[in-house]
Amino acid sequence: MTWPTSSRDLWQLLTDQLSDTRPIEEAKTHAYWILEYFYGIGLVDTLINKVIEDPGTAPLQSVLDRLSQHEPIQYVLGHAWFCGYRFRVTPEVLIPRPETEELVQWTQETVSEPQAQVLDIGTGSGCIAISLKLRQPAWEVYGLDVSGGALEVARENAEALKADTRWLQVDILQSQPTLLPLDALVSNPPYVRVSEMEQMEANVLDYEPSRALFVNDAAPLIFYQRIAFLGTRLLKPGGWLLVEINEAMGPETLELFRNTGYRDVTLKQDLQGKDRMVRAQWH
Repeated sequence: MTWPTSSRDLWQLLTDQLSDTRPIEEAKTHAYWILEYFYGIGLVDTLINKVIEDPGTAPLQSVLDRLSQHEPIQYVLGHAWFCGYRFRVTPEVLIPRPETEELVQWTQETVSEPQAQVLDIGTGSGCIAISLKLRQPAWEVYGLDVSGGALEVARENAEALKADTRWLQVDILQSQPTLLPLDALVSNPPYVRVSEMEQMEANVLDYEPSRALFVNDAAPLIFYQRIAFLGTRLLKPGGWLLVEINEAMGPETLELFRNTGYRDVTLKQDLQGKDRMVRAQWH
């Protein structure tokens, strides 16, 4: 195919093709992302119809073919934005979600210790740990994951973003990390029940790592039970536990933390009005 040199015409062509497999507003947004990624063409450039001298240098047809199979655009382009930072993502890690940015913000608002020790369990791409370190350079931040592939991506992101973050490979269901007493333990663990899979989009089910997403319906809080226990061993008195949760499991998660001995257990909704985060303080 011969691609138009008019940025506006190319954006429209990409939008038309993408709209076959996604809502039109999403197609428009993804077309802008493609132009920015391959040509450095932004929204304003498109509005003034900036000329692209050689559009054929980019593998646009390959990108469109992959997107037509519902592969997430973040995997196709190889990056996602989180807390204003660009993170490399691969199918080894979950794509960072906007609501998780709210967990980062809540952690910053909660932890008052200027040189805090903070652990992120299930770090994946490192987006939570790295964002906290970049926003709070005096904090000592650790990112932990069971997956060596995920930790490789996290290390690459830390190096690219110049974040001095420490990394640990541990299966928390089997082992306990050895760390100095922590001021905060943060986590966005697997919490989607297998029975909820039918509600999810194909681009999530077919491409994102299932072990980072799903839990058995018979034990939907298995990671929260373990994280709550680890908090009793790793947190300083007065230290904080902050987690993202399944919106359908808010009351159960609150009860779990209270029964484990935490105080000031608080449920917080995200910007969409869904139960999304829980914060608890160790006594």
